[in-house]
Amino acid sequence: MSRNSVNTNYGAMVALSALNAINRELSETQNRISTGLKIASAKDNPAVWAIAQNARAESTSLEAVMASLKRGQSIADVAVSAGQTISDILVQMKEKATAASEVGLSTASRKALSDEYVALRNQIDTIAGTATFDGVNLISGGGTGEIRAIANSQASSTIDVDHVDLSTGGSAISGVLTDLMGSVGSSAIADLEGAIQKVSSSLSTLGVGAKALDRQLGFVEKLQDAIDAGVGNLVDADIAKESARLQALQVKQQLAIQALTIANSTPSILLSLFR
Repeated sequence: MSRNSVNTNYGAMVALSALNAINRELSETQNRISTGLKIASAKDNPAVWAIAQNARAESTSLEAVMASLKRGQSIADVAVSAGQTISDILVQMKEKATAASEVGLSTASRKALSDEYVALRNQIDTIAGTATFDGVNLISGGGTGEIRAIANSQASSTIDVDHVDLSTGGSAISGVLTDLMGSVGSSAIADLEGAIQKVSSSLSTLGVGAKALDRQLGFVEKLQDAIDAGVGNLVDADIAKESARLQALQVKQQLAIQALTIANSTPSILLSLFR
């Protein structure tokens, strides 16, 4: 094909093709800078985008896992706090019972001790009955509250904390005296000691469950951070690199425009041949 033609400007075609290619690269770079992503959609890199999207779904699911674990933490913390108070009350009840076991104690003194003892005993049921968070009570009398916190994004595993009855009707405390008006012997004090030990054992069980929730939550938070970092490695743009590339492309764009301008002037030069 002749290069000196007024019908086909080969130089302009080449210059225009180069300019279009530069404009495409420039648009791509500007998009990366504006979004912060080198892979913003499936057409940029289908395989990597699919991997990143699956990882995003995993990370989002872990939000629900953490919410479940935090709810379980709150329920367990309320139960443990209430249980510790109940244990302290039992210690005070033992003190009253020990004082009431004294031989020759006056009726008035015994009644005063008994009134305090009964008030403490009643308070146990009040505490056990109100140790509720989000409708779940782990230590209520005859209750069935329990924790089944989601442990992974597939919801195929749970962290379980079972109910323990710390009311006066439960197996841990039901054996203690209801008041101190009768004879208080060593067996009654032994029953209180046994109740304290059983409540402590129950609290230990609750503490183990609460600790498991804490550990799992810490792991899930680290796992989510690692997944988010992995997604960033796959799709995030290197802004410093893209900025340098943008400046280079802008210079190339200006040069391409100049080249196209020169190429477009070629047909007019041919007119000089006819003068």
